[in-house]
Amino acid sequence: MSHRKTIRKSIRTTMTIPYTVAGMDPEALTFDPEASQSEITLVCYDGEKMLEEHNVEMTRVVSQLEKWPVVWVNVEGLGSSKKIKWLGELFKIHPLALEDIVTVHQRAKYEIFDDCCFFIAHMMEAKGELLQEQVSLYFNKNVVLTFQEGPIDATKPVLERIRKSQGRLRSSGADYLAYALIDSVIDLYFPVLEYFGEKLENLEDAILDHPDKKTVSSLHMIKRELLAMRRALFPLREALSSMMRSSPAFFTPDTLLHLRDSHDHVVQITDFIDTYRELCSDLMDVYLSSMSNRLSEVMKVLTVITTICAPPTLVAGIYGMNFNPDSSPYNMPELNWYFGYPLALVLMVALSAALFMFILKPLKQLEGSTIIPPNVPPPVAPENGQGNGAS
Repeated sequence: MSHRKTIRKSIRTTMTIPYTVAGMDPEALTFDPEASQSEITLVCYDGEKMLEEHNVEMTRVVSQLEKWPVVWVNVEGLGSSKKIKWLGELFKIHPLALEDIVTVHQRAKYEIFDDCCFFIAHMMEAKGELLQEQVSLYFNKNVVLTFQEGPIDATKPVLERIRKSQGRLRSSGADYLAYALIDSVIDLYFPVLEYFGEKLENLEDAILDHPDKKTVSSLHMIKRELLAMRRALFPLREALSSMMRSSPAFFTPDTLLHLRDSHDHVVQITDFIDTYRELCSDLMDVYLSSMSNRLSEVMKVLTVITTICAPPTLVAGIYGMNFNPDSSPYNMPELNWYFGYPLALVLMVALSAALFMFILKPLKQLEGSTIIPPNVPPPVAPENGQGNGAS
């Protein structure tokens, strides 16, 4: 099994379907040759002290397992097959879970393997374009393992709270640490919502002022990115619900209560995504209405010009015919009049002026017709910053 990935993946690249060989062992591990090398960070703590080491050797992890009540092993980068396989053997990670960890196209999910829990989610970040990376958690009552692809890092706020002994992290178990990491992943979606809110406000102004094809392209891209967010969040909501329903025995009631709060945040974000998608459709309708209105204005001007020019054309066409007045008194006697030419000009001007005055009033009634744009919701911010107040 192989797949395409870059260090910072945009939504376009993440929608690539991985290639699967028919009949391949589902537990076989295929590592992406383009993935960054794995760097292991070890964090151990209790209520009084903590240990933090970066880029540690594998033997160092083993030496600290029995010394601390909570051990957190964070792996950034999935390119080192030796380290990841060694961690899989040390912590008895199920081969199917390990295959999902290194194959980073999985939908969000929650599974239980013996006394261990396995959770997959997707982190998102908006910097010019929407970026997405997978994060995997494998944890039990004492140990939490996190596997990340690259630069998008939802673990930094949690690590900072552990360093400063903020909240109840240092006095809680591994179940609460797993919740804090999941909640931090969910909090990353709120800045993305603010990003889309600002883009939609700018697009609304552009559509009303000077709509063009570039605006339509931007609208389609936003709808595509919102769809990608929705595809990531709906399975995440199901995974959180499954975790609350079938949580292991080492989950405390307090942790389950906070997981319910994270589930509510996911539902809230999903509702705003649906609202923004509907707003994109409304803005597309406004764009089409604006273009139709501009076309109507152009056609109105052309119709007026054509209508005013019709009488002179008629008169000129009549007197442009070749008739001989000498052969018959009915063959245009006006051609022999002394003031025939001035009279023809006066007739043309008079007919045009009469038509102009006739259509002037309807033109004034058409002026001032406007298009009422939809209201753009304000950008959304998390209610409690980077996490809820109880964290």
